[in-house]
This record gives sequence, structure tokens and C-alpha cells, in this order.
Amino acid sequence: MVFVADLIYRIFQFLSLVVVVQVVLSYFMSPFHPVRSFIDRLVIPFLRPIQRFVPPVSGLDFSPFVLIILLQLVGSILRGIILSF
Repeated sequence: MVFVADLIYRIFQFLSLVVVVQVVLSYFMSPFHPVRSFIDRLVIPFLRPIQRFVPPVSGLDFSPFVLIILLQLVGSILRGIILSF
């Protein structure tokens, strides 16, 4: 069970890293670039619901930050639940 718990935790860590990469690429890369387009297709469906509740503040979008926190929290909780069995 430890292997499954660590695998799930690492998947959530990887998803958090993808969100960070998406944020950085959004500053430096054209939205039409294939790499950015691919990463946007992965991340934006998770960001949209958060953006409904967390509006931009002075032009800054904090939804990626909230998503990273949620991913880390859910990953840790799932890992703890699996390890408790």
C-alpha cells in the first residue's frame, strides 16, 4: 500500500509542477505555441471553477496558487488515508 500511496502523492506533486510551468509559460510563450497549448488544455479545466470564486485582484490571477494548495492538500490527505489501511 505504501507504493500506491507514494504514487498518488507523486502524481499530485507532478500536477502542481505542471501548474507552475503553465503560469511561467503564460508570461513568456505565445498562447498558440504547441507546448503551451498542450499544457493549457491540461490545467485550464481545473482553473476555471476556481476562477469563478477567486476573482483577479488588481489584474493578478491567484487561481493557480489556490489550485496548487488544493492539489497538495488533496494529495496529502489521500496519501494519509491510503497509508492508514
